Amino acid sequence: MEKITAIIPCFNEEIHMNAVLESVKWADEIMVVDSFSTDKSLEIAQKHTDFIIQREYENSASQKNWAIPQATHDWILLVDADERVTPALKAEIQKILENPQSDAYWIYRQNFFMGEEVKYSGIQNDKVIRLFKKDCRYEPLNVHAEILTKDLKVDFLKEKLTHDTFKGMEAYLKKLHRYANWAARDYMKKTPKVTLFHLLVKPGFRFFKHYILKGGIRDGRIGFIISSLTAWSVFLRYWKMMDIRLKEK
Repeated sequence: MEKITAIIPCFNEEIHMNAVLESVKWADEIMVVDSFSTDKSLEIAQKHTDFIIQREYENSASQKNWAIPQATHDWILLVDADERVTPALKAEIQKILENPQSDAYWIYRQNFFMGEEVKYSGIQNDKVIRLFKKDCRYEPLNVHAEILTKDLKVDFLKEKLTHDTFKGMEAYLKKLHRYANWAARDYMKKTPKVTLFHLLVKPGFRFFKHYILKGGIRDGRIGFIISSLTAWSVFLRYWKMMDIRLKEK
């Protein structure tokens, strides 16, 4: 069986650290990549592994690309702190490692928000590449970067990661602002000028898409909240873009 390194990036994730590390304790090596946490994240991590490295956070892709080459083993399982590897997913990964047939694998996510499972709302097909060979790298984006798949053989796993990104409304809204800042940088070249179309039509359509077309209405109040926050994040992206350009003048 191929050996595997589990990589856990973190920053102030004390409420998640013990559970996520428990879910990957079967890996041959566990690497925690910390962005100089100020809470108890490191204290908790030290109970699970001695392999803890630290680096100032630039963006997710940069952090992960810096960490991956430092792994001992040829296969990587990258798990964010708010994700969990279920026993069924563990078994599927171990079976694959007996004789891998691909270079990387998509893993679907079972999402939760405010304590409820989200079955629709545009994230029912949410997936990420998290099992891959050590020579793979993430695309150079500030937000929502994925593994570069050109020239790779990529397959899908059947089992899912569980994913619960909600740590309270205040924390979630701060996260939306943070991601909007990064997204604004990524979209800068694509959007020479921000207009009412970007500030009004695109957010409005995003709500309609997630709430109606993607079935958010079937998730009840959670679907409405998620669709509204998704639309707000689109508005924020372009608002931040205007602010960045104003400051750079």
